[in-house]
Amino acid sequence: MYKAQRLNPGLPAVTGYLVNGGEHRTIAWMTRKIYMLVAYDGTDFHGWQRQPGLRTVQGVLEESLRRVVRHEVDLAGSGRTDAGVHAAGHVGSFVTTCPIPAHRLRHALGSRLPGDVAVLATREAHPDFHATRSALSKLYRYRIHHSRRRPVERRLQRYAYHCWHALDVARMNAAARHFVGEMDFSAMTPERVVRESMVRRVIRCEVQRHLDEVRIDVEGDGFLYNQVRTMVGTLLNVGRGLWEPDYVAGILQSRDRGMAGDTARPHGLCLQWVRYPAGLLKGVRDNLGGPEVGQVVLPATPGGSPAAGEWQRGRAGGSPGHAGRFTCHRRMAGQRSADAEQRPALRFF
Repeated sequence: MYKAQRLNPGLPAVTGYLVNGGEHRTIAWMTRKIYMLVAYDGTDFHGWQRQPGLRTVQGVLEESLRRVVRHEVDLAGSGRTDAGVHAAGHVGSFVTTCPIPAHRLRHALGSRLPGDVAVLATREAHPDFHATRSALSKLYRYRIHHSRRRPVERRLQRYAYHCWHALDVARMNAAARHFVGEMDFSAMTPERVVRESMVRRVIRCEVQRHLDEVRIDVEGDGFLYNQVRTMVGTLLNVGRGLWEPDYVAGILQSRDRGMAGDTARPHGLCLQWVRYPAGLLKGVRDNLGGPEVGQVVLPATPGGSPAAGEWQRGRAGGSPGHAGRFTCHRRMAGQRSADAEQRPALRFF
């Protein structure tokens, strides 16, 4: 039996056969944990989670993975986005015995995926890494196209909610502060939703204006079904002057879904990034040629890709002072990935 280097000591080895010149030799294929960064346009998907007879992101990715690694794959996701919700930095993880190097899996998957989903990076991960259970926090961004004129650009129609009412961003921010903290969010999820605990921790909730766009960023360690979208609908009512900012505190204390605002439309919501402990990805280099990345997943920054040969340092969610939430991507002159040439880049900014 040939000796193989065990990349992940915590995972078992699987014995297979290697045919070399007509001679069968036994070789140990080592199981590996793979980290995968995914972006997708959720318009034509019924959410992330696999569902019989429905097109889902998890189902599409698992089907393509099976064709590449030649065995069944159980893909764990960093969250279960609703139907119509987009992602610029969704994370998945799976175990494989396939000997293809991790950095080549992204290219192998590229030609087998439809145009509305893309694998941005694949890396070796620690055997204890799990896309769901290892996550420290995640950030959702809701984009509102704030204009009296209906948008005609396809990008705005597809990735931003159109609001023509006057919005007071200062009032919205005052109301958003009531969402920050660890508390029961029963009022922000449908009454039929029952979990072991309805308590969730929101790390920050901020409202910012960028020209004709209002952005609502919500970071937390986990969310209930429709929680973020209901928070957005509640903030819109405050911004329109229908409610006072302090009214939000009463909604949360009541735990009554009927007191909160409407659930905002899904197409304005995008999962921006997911944060993990540095040790689970330490020492793994970015597939685009960047430096070592450990703590965070960061999609392309607003304004597009950097110029050829240029380093771009971006900020996830626009929050200063959070060390480790940065990653760098480099595109050298003349270097373009094959899958990037086959389909347009997914942009949600």
